[in-house]
Parts: sequence; structure tokens; C-alpha cells
Amino acid sequence: MNSRIALLATTLLAVPVVAQAQPITGLYVGLGAGVNGLLDLKGRPNNGSKYESDVGAAVVGSVGYGFGNGLRTEVEGNGRFNHVRVKPRTPGGSGDGDSYGVMGNVLYDFDIGQNWVYPYVGVGGGYQWYEIHQDPYNVRSTGNWAAQGIVGAAFPIASVPGLSLTAEARYLSTIGDTKLHSGPFSGKTEEQQNISGLIGVRYAFNAAPAAPPMAPATIAAPAPAPARTYLVFFDWDRADLTTRARQIIGEAAQASTRVATTRIEVDGHADKSGTPSYNQGLSNRRAQAVAGELVRLGVPRTAIDIKAFGDTRPLVPTAAGVREPQNRRVEIILN
Repeated sequence: MNSRIALLATTLLAVPVVAQAQPITGLYVGLGAGVNGLLDLKGRPNNGSKYESDVGAAVVGSVGYGFGNGLRTEVEGNGRFNHVRVKPRTPGGSGDGDSYGVMGNVLYDFDIGQNWVYPYVGVGGGYQWYEIHQDPYNVRSTGNWAAQGIVGAAFPIASVPGLSLTAEARYLSTIGDTKLHSGPFSGKTEEQQNISGLIGVRYAFNAAPAAPPMAPATIAAPAPAPARTYLVFFDWDRADLTTRARQIIGEAAQASTRVATTRIEVDGHADKSGTPSYNQGLSNRRAQAVAGELVRLGVPRTAIDIKAFGDTRPLVPTAAGVREPQNRRVEIILN
């Protein structure tokens, strides 16, 4: 019991270690299948029996909701299937053991800076039932409360927004003795402890579409104006510079030395997927990152005018809460 509680507590405490998560926003569904190991059980209190099992199968289906900040909650239905034998050997003392249950889980997705993989951890609690099928017996147990710990990773499919492959390990244990009724399996056993390895798929219904191709490095200003504008685009909820962004900033820095530039405007913008106050701060961080790169490339800091407009000046008008790649930008304007 103590080892199980320690495992679940360690899993839960790991949640806040990484602050930035790959968010699922809204409804999602998942399905997984794989192998299950039911650890050997001992009879209680004094019949001396031992119940051993072979490696079997496991299947899990879930419906959940993501809150957009890495946290998810879900309801899970599961089944685990193992062949079970009584030791010492007893006539009729083997059969197929089936475990069914319903669990409620809380999970957290981590963003480790790699677009191809997003680890996650979770804990859950619920109720499990157990049956052993062996003619002429159909041995059922009373239900038991259960707890589980989950460690896994999701691998997004870039061509299908919202679809991910998943791989995970689960430890599930019932809480308290399992009571079996009738036949050679009758009596009480210890808690059922299961270790499962699962491969599956998950689909989030509110996933953002794939980002469009990067906009051209330069966009000519309207004919009447002498200004020259460069657009630097950012990933969602990010203010760090990509390799392409640094190339565009480098072109702007070189152009500022070739033309009679009196002032360089650096204007930060954000899309409408966050709150106005958060977007204001995010657009400022983006503008500061671009200005810092210009200074590193030799542009005098005194020639740069930094402004942050939040989500108030979109290139592509959208409703609140919509992620629009072309609105996540900084404009470098050479005057």
C-alpha cells in the first residue's frame, strides 16, 4: 500500500515542474490497447492459496476536456484480461480473469520545446470489478475502489490537426481486499495490482489548423509612404526567435544601413487566443526580442522605437479566442 501511495504522490507532484504546456482546449477522445500484467495475489486470511497469472491484454477508452493550460480531465472505461491459476494446483483452479472499471483522471501535458512529442502524467481514481470464468464456475467479486498513476507521451500527426499517437504506462491497484464468490477461487485476496503498457490514438476536436506558409520576408509599404516594412512571425504563445525570424531581422538591419533611415519602428502584435492583458504583454515581449536582435546586429538602440499593440491591430480579423498565425507578428518599419 505504501509503495502505491508513494508512486501516485510522485506522479502528482511532478505536474508543476514544467510551466509551459502544449494545451488541448475543449473536448477530446482517446483509445488505447496493449498488454497487462496482473501481479500475483495471495489468499486471505489463512487459506494459503496463491493466485498467479499470465501476461494478458488491456484496453482503455476515454472522453475528456482540456482547459488550454496543460491540464486535462477525463472519464475512462477500461478492461484487463489475464489467465489466472490457483497455486497449489486445484482441480478446476484456472480460468480467464477479467477486470472492468470506470475511472476519473486528471492529467497534465508538458511542452519540452519539441513539436513532435509532448509528455504527460496523470493520476486517477474510480471503481473496478473482477470476474473469473471457468466451467462450471463464473466467479465474481464485489467491486473495489481503485487508484492509478499514468505516465505517457503524445506524438502529433502534423497532417491531421488534433490527431496524436500515444504511448503510456499505467499502474492500477484496487484498494482493500477482493472478495471472490464460489468455486476454487472463493475467499479473499490481496489488492489487485496491474501494470499496463498501451499504444493508442487521441483526437482533440478544437485543434488549430496547420500554420500557413511563412509570409514573404518583405512587404512593400503603400506607394505614397517612404517606409519599408518587414514582418517577423512567431509560434503560438511564444516570443522566441526562429531561424527564419533571425534571417528577416538580419535583412532589415542590413537595409537600415543602405537607405537613409531616420527611425526604426518595432511594433509587436498578438492574436486573440488569450486575454487582452496577456496579449499586450506577449506583444511587448516579442517586440523586445526583435529589438534586441537588431541591436546585436549593429543597429543603434537610440534609433529604435518599440511599441506593443496586443491584439488590437490584427492582419486577419478574427473572433476572440481564435489562433491566427498571421496576427502573431512584429513589424519592423524603416522610416
